[in-house]
Amino acid sequence: MRSGNQIRMVIAALGRVLVAATVLIFAGLGVGALVTTLGDGTPTVEESRPAPNPFARTSLAGGPSTPTSTAAQSLADVSGARRTPTVIAAARVLPSVVSLRTERTVQTQDMFNRFFNRGGRSRIESGLGSGFAIDDAGTIVTNAHVVSGADRIEVVDRDGQRFEAELIGSDELTDLAVVRIPAGRVPAAPLGASSSLLIGEPAVALGNPSGYALRNTEATVTSGVVSGVGRDIQSSTGQEVLYADMIQTDASINPGNSGGPLANADGQVIGVNSSIFSRSGGSEGLGFAIPIDRALVVAAELLEFGRVRRPWAGMQVLTDRQDPESVFGRPLVVEVLEDTPAAGAGLRAGDEIVTLNGRVINHDLDWQVGLVDSGVGSTVDVTFRRDGRELRTRFRLDEVPTGRAERIEVLAGLRLITVTPQIQQELNLRVDAGALIASVGEEARGTRLREGDVILSINRNEVRSAEDAGELFEYYARSRDGSVQLYIARGTEIGYLQPFRVR
Repeated sequence: MRSGNQIRMVIAALGRVLVAATVLIFAGLGVGALVTTLGDGTPTVEESRPAPNPFARTSLAGGPSTPTSTAAQSLADVSGARRTPTVIAAARVLPSVVSLRTERTVQTQDMFNRFFNRGGRSRIESGLGSGFAIDDAGTIVTNAHVVSGADRIEVVDRDGQRFEAELIGSDELTDLAVVRIPAGRVPAAPLGASSSLLIGEPAVALGNPSGYALRNTEATVTSGVVSGVGRDIQSSTGQEVLYADMIQTDASINPGNSGGPLANADGQVIGVNSSIFSRSGGSEGLGFAIPIDRALVVAAELLEFGRVRRPWAGMQVLTDRQDPESVFGRPLVVEVLEDTPAAGAGLRAGDEIVTLNGRVINHDLDWQVGLVDSGVGSTVDVTFRRDGRELRTRFRLDEVPTGRAERIEVLAGLRLITVTPQIQQELNLRVDAGALIASVGEEARGTRLREGDVILSINRNEVRSAEDAGELFEYYARSRDGSVQLYIARGTEIGYLQPFRVR
């Protein structure tokens, strides 16, 4: 009996101890929570040190990872199995990749305002894209369609720093543009070559897909292979864009990746991501990049001249032929103008172009791309076939006649060029004389003239040069009425333009 009571007393004592311990534990947790919630937020140095975490991930450098996701990556201590082409490209190129945000003002006008001839409302349209630095001076390469019409361009680096960017130049034909930010802010990307790419070699696309939808400023990577080279594609917008001799890749290129770099397994930039083939709007494994060799030629032109000078050989080539023995419609020279680089090199009508700088020419687009990639002032080697023999020649490329021609401003915002045989051939004009519209500024929009129109007469007075047009405009501007009616050539059509007044 006594032993049973003793046992019960021991159990009761143990229970009281357990309850007390439990209370102390929960009290301790509550105090801890109270201190965390109401503390002054100024922990001591010892308190601010986090406890070691056995599950903490390590960075590529081998030490504990830091909170920032933009720390420089090092491949020194990474095993060979993890050092893939994608990892190498990311480590070497990502620091040079930036995001671009653009804004442009768009005028809108509803039917009510148009009826009463009132001005419409303006709204701001935003655009997003990617780019990369090609030097340490702040030179950023991107696509022309990324910055087209932008009133403001903002560049954001991988750390989230924002810079107002200056547009140095943009070239719609090659879909390339150059902007500039302060020097030393973004490191230059390692640049490779696109002239010796191998089909099937690894390719890594870098950029900021979908802009800021993910609320991240650092670029991402997708990997694949070089699916093809020398690919020629048709612009889906109907604009004249030289999407020729492109690099095809199955690395995912998505909206927002435009203007970002395409890199090889050595972490060198080999192209500029530009376009995709897609029925859904997303990546379907058919992405295209502008070769870096062309991009650097265009960037150099924009940096030096603010525009891209078009190279010209002084001859016209034709691909559409009925000759069944012609290989892939290889370009045939149909005309060579006097006093031009091609004429000086001995080329003449009837010659068949075989290679340009060692590259096989299968159609006239290959020829055009070869000239653009070479650039004005460069010397090119041409192989051609004549009378069954293969011959070689070389010559120095000149600038297209319209680029070298004197521009005369005849009205505010309206600049003209005199049509010459060289300009007629360059633009394939159907008229051999007149005043070509070189540019139409905002002040001259009311004339309804377009760039590329040729003025043939003003109030039935023949116009054979830009000077003729200037004199006639000046004469009628002094007249009482000041009204002029122009007879123009526009493409394949010729006719009268609606009269307008000149001052």
